[in-house]
Amino acid sequence: MSALRPFRVGVLTLSDKGSQGQRVDESGPVVEDLLAPVGEVVHVAILPDDLASIASLLIAWTDQENLDLIVTTGGTGLSPRDVTPQATMQAIDYEIPGMAEAMRMQSLQKTPHAMVSRAVVGVRKQTMIINLPGSPKAARENLETLLPALPHALAKLGGDPSDCA
Repeated sequence: MSALRPFRVGVLTLSDKGSQGQRVDESGPVVEDLLAPVGEVVHVAILPDDLASIASLLIAWTDQENLDLIVTTGGTGLSPRDVTPQATMQAIDYEIPGMAEAMRMQSLQKTPHAMVSRAVVGVRKQTMIINLPGSPKAARENLETLLPALPHALAKLGGDPSDCA
């Protein structure tokens, strides 16, 4: 983290019904609240489950808005419209598998359904992108798993030269 500014964060909710106003998004606000200690949420959006639109916004928020962190909610399961992981894979340069594994491992202690999560965590340029489930409870639990490591990881992505020890 730069000493001059807080981390800049975007929260993207993926929901066909939410994007059409047919359902109130509850997971996005939960994620925003949890991220308040990590950085300043400067962009919030809701999109339908459309691969091209999701990938395009992830790329724009990285390349044009220079966000440090983008957190998505929704679209990580097995239904045909769940395309968030595919869109994220199109946008990122590389994965951070340990973070996605940690979320699934923690979730498996609560439900066997966690093993069907396809959530991805990765990096595009110096922006970390984290996929969370769409359920407010699951989004909270998954993000809480990552919160202890997020400031360090974001600082390293931003070029922090200090030792990790």
